[in-house]
Amino acid sequence: MACKNIITISRQFGSGGREIGEALSAELGIKCYDKELISIAAKESGIDADVFNNVDEKATNSLLYSLSMGLYSFSSNYSSGQLPVNDRLYLLQHKIIKNLANEEPCIFVGRCADYILGDRNDVVKVFIYADMDYRIKRAVEVKGVDSSKAEHVVAKTDKSRANYYNFYSGKKWGLAENYDLCINRTKLSTEQVVKVISDYINTIN
Repeated sequence: MACKNIITISRQFGSGGREIGEALSAELGIKCYDKELISIAAKESGIDADVFNNVDEKATNSLLYSLSMGLYSFSSNYSSGQLPVNDRLYLLQHKIIKNLANEEPCIFVGRCADYILGDRNDVVKVFIYADMDYRIKRAVEVKGVDSSKAEHVVAKTDKSRANYYNFYSGKKWGLAENYDLCINRTKLSTEQVVKVISDYINTIN
C-alpha cells in the first residue's frame, strides 16, 4: 500500500484550517499550500493575483455557461480565455495541485484538493469543523471581523465554500463520507489537532 504522504484540509470558516495546515507542515517537514496557489496561478497565467484573490474559492455565477463550455470534462474544445475568471482559476489550480502532488509530499488547504486528487491512493482527506460560537470568536479575534457582523460573515463564507466545492466536484462539501478524518476542533488546540492527524497517518502507513 502506498504511503499516505499527501494531506488535503477542507475547513469551515473560523475553524483554523490554515493554521492547522501550517502547524502540520512544520511537524511533518513538508510544504503547505493555501494562498500560495493563487500566487503560482497568477505567475503562470500572467493575470494579476488581486483578480484571482477576489474570486478564490467562489463558484462562477454562470453555471449554464460553464457547462456549455465543457468545464466538467476538461475537454479541449474551448479556449480558457473565454471562461469566467473563477473557472480559469479553478482550472489553473487543478493543474498546479496535481503537479505539486506529483513532485513531493505536501499539504493542500481547500480548493477542492481532495476531489482533484481523488484518484490517488496516497492522500489523507481531512475536514476541520467547529461550533459556531468558537468560529465567531475566532473570526473576530484572529481575522478581525466586526463582532456585529461575525456570525453573518461565518455563515456566508461557509455557503460560498460549499457552493464552490459542490459546483466543481459534484460532491457535497462537509459530508463525512467524502473525507478520511473529520475533526471538531472546538475543544482542541492546534497542536492537539496536528497530533490527531499525525497519529492517524502513522497508524495507516
